Amino acid sequence: MLDETASPLPRVAVCLAAYNGMRWLGEQLDSILAQQGVDIAVFVSVDQSTDGTEEWIDTRAKEDKRIVVLPHGERFGGAARNFFRLLREVDFSNFDYVSFADQDDIWFPVKLMHAHDVLQQTRADAYSSNFIAFWSSGRKVLIKKSQPQRAWDFLFEAAGPGCTYVMKITLVKAIQTVLERHWNNAQEIGFHDWFIYAFARANGFKWVIDDYASLLYRQHGNNQIGANSGWRALVYRGRKVLDGWGLKQTMLIAHLVGLDEHPFVKHWSNGGRLGFLWLALQANQCRRRVRDKVLFALSCGAMFVVGARIR
Repeated sequence: MLDETASPLPRVAVCLAAYNGMRWLGEQLDSILAQQGVDIAVFVSVDQSTDGTEEWIDTRAKEDKRIVVLPHGERFGGAARNFFRLLREVDFSNFDYVSFADQDDIWFPVKLMHAHDVLQQTRADAYSSNFIAFWSSGRKVLIKKSQPQRAWDFLFEAAGPGCTYVMKITLVKAIQTVLERHWNNAQEIGFHDWFIYAFARANGFKWVIDDYASLLYRQHGNNQIGANSGWRALVYRGRKVLDGWGLKQTMLIAHLVGLDEHPFVKHWSNGGRLGFLWLALQANQCRRRVRDKVLFALSCGAMFVVGARIR
């Protein structure tokens, strides 16, 4: 665990959520522990697994005091609830930053130090970045998330995958407070990274999205979301839009971050079918990437046509 004596290095708590992670967890954990220029501790929460993940991580924790394992036995059923458990139960008092880690990626050695430098230079409260998606075939693709932030993008998308996030402790403490107050509602949130980005932006915290690609983001059949590229991701998102799930999540997040009564939200949430048409016209302020703006407008238009509801 982190040495509580004074350290000249930035102190980073890495929250790692795992589930049946034996295939790739070792490589990922090695890349985290090899981070340069930071004083690090890794807090691990394992969703009840069947492949020996719990036993394996317990053994690694005995070998390396920087690894702290939360009690086993809980069933979360998704990464968001697992990460929220970490945010709720870990004491971050002795840290400068909190970062998230998936179980199957590979971090570049200066990932955390680079984030620290950018946060210092920009005086931002939170950091995220581009990343490189990679497949077992050897294919690699740069995924760009650093398009200019828009007025309302945070209500409709994350800043990128949570594994690129590095947050100052002041923001993390604020997130912990809102999770404690709204714990039951928070269990309905599908994506922790979306909620956290929304909370930060809605509450005046400065967020910087960096051009730097900080990690290799593994693509495989068990990804909960993946890199959001390709026709399968497009079909998945299309279904979520038309069945109202996406906007229901937006409404839940707007409530939790204190914006459910804002005129922008009420204009479309209470506007019925015409509300969807109005929202389509706001697409430029609701997504960052040009392609996503077009798809957003088309999706809202489709909901207007079919008379979809926010269920």
